[in-house]
Amino acid sequence: MDLLKKMHECHMNNSSGKQLNFAEETKGSPETDMAEAASTSPSSTNPSWFSPQRLLVIFCIINMINYVDRGAIASNGVNGSLGTCSESGTCTSGSGIQGDFNLDNFEDGVLSSAFMVGLLIASPIFASIAKRINPFRLIGVGLSVWTAAVIGCGFSFDFWSIAICRMFVGVGEASFISLAAPFIDDNAPIDQKTAWLAIFYMCIPTGYALGYIYGGLVGSHLNWRFAFFGEAILMIPFAFLGFIMKPLQLKGFAPRESSKAQTAIETVGIETQDVEVKNDDLSTKHEARGKHSNKSAQSGVSYSLEHFSDFLRDMRVLLSEKVYVVNVLGSVAYNFVLGAYSYWGPKAGYSIYNMRNADYIFGGITVVCGIFGTLAGGFVLDYMNSTIPNAFKLVSAATFAGAICCFTAFCFKNMYPFLVLFAIGELLVFATQGPVNFINLHCVKPSLRALSMAMATVSIHIFGDVPSSPLVGVLQDYVNNWRETALILTAILFPAAGIWFIGIFLRSVDRFNEDSESRLIETDGSNTTPLLEENPAETTDDAR
Repeated sequence: MDLLKKMHECHMNNSSGKQLNFAEETKGSPETDMAEAASTSPSSTNPSWFSPQRLLVIFCIINMINYVDRGAIASNGVNGSLGTCSESGTCTSGSGIQGDFNLDNFEDGVLSSAFMVGLLIASPIFASIAKRINPFRLIGVGLSVWTAAVIGCGFSFDFWSIAICRMFVGVGEASFISLAAPFIDDNAPIDQKTAWLAIFYMCIPTGYALGYIYGGLVGSHLNWRFAFFGEAILMIPFAFLGFIMKPLQLKGFAPRESSKAQTAIETVGIETQDVEVKNDDLSTKHEARGKHSNKSAQSGVSYSLEHFSDFLRDMRVLLSEKVYVVNVLGSVAYNFVLGAYSYWGPKAGYSIYNMRNADYIFGGITVVCGIFGTLAGGFVLDYMNSTIPNAFKLVSAATFAGAICCFTAFCFKNMYPFLVLFAIGELLVFATQGPVNFINLHCVKPSLRALSMAMATVSIHIFGDVPSSPLVGVLQDYVNNWRETALILTAILFPAAGIWFIGIFLRSVDRFNEDSESRLIETDGSNTTPLLEENPAETTDDAR
């Protein structure tokens, strides 16, 4: 018995020694390290240094700088005027861009909207490639292009040089406007999503107002070129931030590391089996690797076609979403009116009411009402409970009430009742900003949100504010009465309210928590989960 017992103990010691030796041999191997890294969940990695509040502040500053640029190029200090000569023969030199380059009014008008060419072309492209490249890095690329283009504006020497630079400003801005809102939507508290979007879009009127002031001060004290250089200096840190910080990951996209990690696990599993079963034929493994290499080569050849087909498929899905289409149609009619207001408003006010300082009065009303109206719309929807039907109810009611106030305002012959009613109308009309973008983000699957925002932006510009100004000019030439022109223009807000009212009765589903595909789309870059997403490991520990 003693002899059998000793033989059993010796066998157990040899077995444990082999297991220990195998563990020591494989502990430091690259394959094992890869497997350990692969087994780590993305959500258990250390979070980015961004807190949700920091992310919102940074995106708001970037958005404001974008619109400071738009306001600055339209300001008298930067835009300037042509030189003039009096009847007595006294001539004054021109100022700003128009004076230095001797631009006529048409060329000067082209500069103010040239950025839209790049914006409209690049927005769908950035939204589409966000499926292949980490969206946070794309924002860094876009802001770098924006910075370089703005510097080019400062060094421009004629109309075409500055016009081309303005187009690239739009290209740089395209990545940000397509991707910023989905990032904010991912990381905002559940009960404050619309309020956070409203804060972000509040920067549009604020940036415009600051741009007028900034351009006027720089143009009058230095030179218009320094206004562009100053904007570039402000944007450079944020462009670098997109590259040097650990990128965030948009909901609906899985980091490519996850697929690499899965491959690592499979490889380690195969090699472990080879160690345990030494007599297996290795030809099977070589055959599998050969197939993998052929598959990689084929995917490389068909990458472009696959990418384009993915874009067409996403567009088909987007356009089949009735809620999205109705929301964009309402936004087009809405922005048609606001675009014409911003361009023709001061001239109409001066003509109808003989309003002195019409620029400052209309500008002040727009900025104040834009800030408070946009914030109010976001907070009210959150208070109502942020759902798509509630958003449609809010935007249709606010637009209808705002249309009544603005239409009635232009019927008054006295300026003061006009200003009061017009301000109330603008306050109500601007309340739609947050809810409208909430619908764009939540009526589509997570992976389509960037494309949703991009195509909404393209649509409201192509069919809304871009053609509205010249069409209203044609209308005024025909009727030759600014009051009638303003009333006809304002009346378009009623169809906008009606279109959004239809959205209340459409079957709507909040798709924020839906997966975009049967599997998540892979993107490259080292990514983190949204800032507010809990760490499963930490949750388990807390539960214990």
